[in-house]
Amino acid sequence: MYIIKDTEIKGYGVFTSKSFDKGETVLVGKIIEELESNHSHASQVAIDRFVFHNDIVRMVNHSCEPNCGIRVNESGAHDFIAIKNIDIDEEITFDYAMRNYSVEHFDHQCNCSSKECRGKITGWKDLPQNKKDEYVSWVAPYLIEIDSLQLQD
Repeated sequence: MYIIKDTEIKGYGVFTSKSFDKGETVLVGKIIEELESNHSHASQVAIDRFVFHNDIVRMVNHSCEPNCGIRVNESGAHDFIAIKNIDIDEEITFDYAMRNYSVEHFDHQCNCSSKECRGKITGWKDLPQNKKDEYVSWVAPYLIEIDSLQLQD
């Protein structure tokens, strides 16, 4: 179902070998390792919990205009859900802000080349409100919980 290919700008990426309709599960995540703290390839899965997912999930690249969102599955891992129709041989992408409240490990310029590129890979806390509103159905629920805790402080 997936092909790993070199992209011109971002290194390797995960591409589809079939099409997906909006709302379909594109990739199923599996947690393979618990981490002590955040890491450049870590996924935040709770307010203060970071993990490594299976290799294919870790290889999905960021985009400021993604074709997938996040849904937390029964194991606590992230599944990727199509937020728009995805064609055969299209790169699977998601916005790293859909899973991590803050992103400290990508201080270089974003290379997603989308029309909506923010110029830098950011976490949920740094997204403009209109982008949070757009993503609200496609992000990990603990991000919204963290936001509400921040408002209480």
